[in-house]
Amino acid sequence: MVFSSLIFLYVFLPLVLIVYFISPKMLRNTILLLASLFFYAWGEPKYVLLMMISILLNYILGIVIENTISQSKRKALLWLVIFSNLAILGYYKYAGFFVDIINNYLEEAIEWQAVPLPIGISFYTFQALSYVIDVYRKDVKAQRNFLDLSLFITLFPQLVAGPIVRYQTVAEQIKKRLSTAEDWMIGTRRFVQGLAKKVLIANPMGEVADHVFSLSGGDLTTGTAWIGILAYSLQIYFDFSGYSDMAIGLARIFGFKFEENFNYPYIAQSVTDFWRRWHISLSSWFRDYVYFPLGGSRVSHEWKLYRNLLIVWTLTGFWHGASWTFMAWGFYYGLLICLEKWVLLKWLERIPRFLRHIYILIIVMIGWVFFRANDFTYAFSFIKTMFGLSDTALYNYETILLTKDYAVYFVIAIIFAMPIYRLYQTWSEQRATSSLTFDWSLRLGQTIYYGALLLFITMFLVNATHNPFIYFRF
Repeated sequence: MVFSSLIFLYVFLPLVLIVYFISPKMLRNTILLLASLFFYAWGEPKYVLLMMISILLNYILGIVIENTISQSKRKALLWLVIFSNLAILGYYKYAGFFVDIINNYLEEAIEWQAVPLPIGISFYTFQALSYVIDVYRKDVKAQRNFLDLSLFITLFPQLVAGPIVRYQTVAEQIKKRLSTAEDWMIGTRRFVQGLAKKVLIANPMGEVADHVFSLSGGDLTTGTAWIGILAYSLQIYFDFSGYSDMAIGLARIFGFKFEENFNYPYIAQSVTDFWRRWHISLSSWFRDYVYFPLGGSRVSHEWKLYRNLLIVWTLTGFWHGASWTFMAWGFYYGLLICLEKWVLLKWLERIPRFLRHIYILIIVMIGWVFFRANDFTYAFSFIKTMFGLSDTALYNYETILLTKDYAVYFVIAIIFAMPIYRLYQTWSEQRATSSLTFDWSLRLGQTIYYGALLLFITMFLVNATHNPFIYFRF
């Protein structure tokens, strides 16, 4: 079940909200947990048990680690937790990749039947790991209530595609939270905004990207290649930030306050700045649980800093998928961030702001080619075509047709990739909720606007043929 489906919008969500809010407060966590398990089981019924085994494992070992006095035993238990979680993730996500590598060196290949990847396993595994590591570090107390820990990991707004929520962020909210009329208003509007990003922008951009990336290298023109990678850059941003908006909005309705996951990354002025704005929960997870333990920037030799960065970013790429292209994508960003820390940031500060912006857009779009392409051959061929280095035309009739048919979508997407609308939204929400300048007409107008927007989205969904979430595959 996905947020942008009619059955979620008009059956599942209304029923959950009704049952949740008419129930006594003491039962609400249980209702949310059952709803979350049903939500997951809708698409992956056989993997609910796997997820619950993972939760039980981390629940038990979290308590054991907290009760263990010996530091050496605590560390051994922590490594057991890390190994167990990564073994489960590795079996489903990476086993086939490593078997293929080994088979390249064997005369008689190992037979391996690919196993389907459980939806959301990367996200809930990282959440569970962060919880136990924080218990080990004594940043949080181990959760004694199994249902409450299960709710933290399975909460349906963020279960299948994040954001990666830290236990310490919501620990108190699990025990006690309040959902006010303001939470309902802000949460509902945030959800509808995310839904609009997904359905009205990401889906049309996805149609363009899928079409262009299905073309062989010989059928591409330079113009078509740029249209395709621009479409994919916009698709992946509005797809994932839209999901994050919906997750944050839904959580707010139930009284949970999640941290932001995107902050207009395409207005960044450097690669470092871009990754402070893109998928913030994943970047901060790798920073706190991999980069800092490796020594971070507090190392005795500068080369160790660059080593740590390359390790972290290569692992970040590998987290996205068992593929050399994903690893190359991560290494690419690690190398660029190393260059920026070494000398590039000083150079960038000396050039005009708009040139820095062009630099980051080109760098990011080149990176997305590796992220989207199935292999290096196609990726390098695509990039060569982008920059006119292959024997292809500048444009053809298809380039003109794509531009004509999707020009409005591109303009809308580019406008909403900038924080223009956020300025109006912040002002209107402050005015609509302020006790000094409470404006009923503004609030009524906003309610009508979001209601009409939801109706418009529904019309699109009725006829939708392209409605995937990119990050479900991770």
